[in-house]
Amino acid sequence: MMTGLNSVSRDAAVVLASPEEVHSTLEDHLERWTPEILDLSHAIHADPELGGQEFRAVKRTQKVLRKAGFTFDEPQPEQPTAFSARFGSGPLVVALCVEYDALPDIGHACGHNVNAASAVGAALALAAVADELDITVKVLGTPAEETTGGKVDLIDAGFFDDVSLAMMVHAGAADVVGGSSLAMSMWEVLFEGRPAHAAAAPSEGVNALDALVVAQLAIALARQQLPAGSIVSLIVTEGGSAVNVIPERSRASVEMRAPHIDQLRVIQDKVRRCLEAGAHASGCTLQITPSGNDYAELRQDPYLSTAYQEAMKARGRDVAFNADPVASTDMGNVSQLVPSIHPMVGYDVRGAAHHTAEFAAFGASAGADKAVLDGSFGLAAAAYAAALDPAQREGLLLRTRS
Repeated sequence: MMTGLNSVSRDAAVVLASPEEVHSTLEDHLERWTPEILDLSHAIHADPELGGQEFRAVKRTQKVLRKAGFTFDEPQPEQPTAFSARFGSGPLVVALCVEYDALPDIGHACGHNVNAASAVGAALALAAVADELDITVKVLGTPAEETTGGKVDLIDAGFFDDVSLAMMVHAGAADVVGGSSLAMSMWEVLFEGRPAHAAAAPSEGVNALDALVVAQLAIALARQQLPAGSIVSLIVTEGGSAVNVIPERSRASVEMRAPHIDQLRVIQDKVRRCLEAGAHASGCTLQITPSGNDYAELRQDPYLSTAYQEAMKARGRDVAFNADPVASTDMGNVSQLVPSIHPMVGYDVRGAAHHTAEFAAFGASAGADKAVLDGSFGLAAAAYAAALDPAQREGLLLRTRS
């Protein structure tokens, strides 16, 4: 049985609900909105947009929310493809995070159309019981998860300040909850020197490619001393224009990952010193530009994870618990701030891996549609459980007030 679904006191009233009653209520509301939820998933899948450019996905999502009676906050986020909408006025604020960005050339190869539609579906189901639960349902459009990390921008702008708990599901090949993610940082690196004829006057040049070679070698040697589980990747994106000219400019992209954000800071310090060594040895200047926000590791709330697991059993799904880190996500930053879940909801992709065209091909399949609806149900049921559990509710409200 799902714990915490027996009673909760609200303004001297008592709301009684068994798990079966909760599930039946949510299923009824999801069934009412099923056409709109699946149409949204299919439309986003068929019309992929890159991070920060998801204008059509935003309009489609907002259209569904307006139809359900959601209002849009003032002010809205500064990012043009982010938004904040809400339904209800209760003190417990449940945030549903909507991702809708695609990948270059291969479309929704990470299944963000499934992610988006599931979050919207959960919001619609919860909105129908918002008064009963004395909650506010807050929907946040969170752009550019694949690139710059729109959720971090929304955190910085205060859009999570009133949130009690945050939720979303992610498309995958299997049903998993409890997993972590790797903290991640990306930098664009520029070395600048001075050009010269490589044969007639090489001593007049300052070789920017040499700077990058020294830095890359230093990073390679430093890997032995990095924290366990660290990953540092580097590619050269510019190394000169002609073999008979001393390169005046070189560029690289560096990606760093670690199990925890504090370990990521250690890696960043080490890599920065390796890059500075290249500049010092060659006499070049160095410019490091962060490529988007740093991502923290994901922490999934145990209570919400268990409630999600138990709810998904009612949909015939066996959701495994696995705490191993998988990839990186800006939902990690949200989870450091408020209790959160980010389970994987699975469907048959015939062995295709994320970020491949083969995975994208299954994003509007019958299996993906079922994953959208089941994910919506699981999120809504987990939030419902937390809202009705007196200890959980009070703990979430205390956290929000502080």
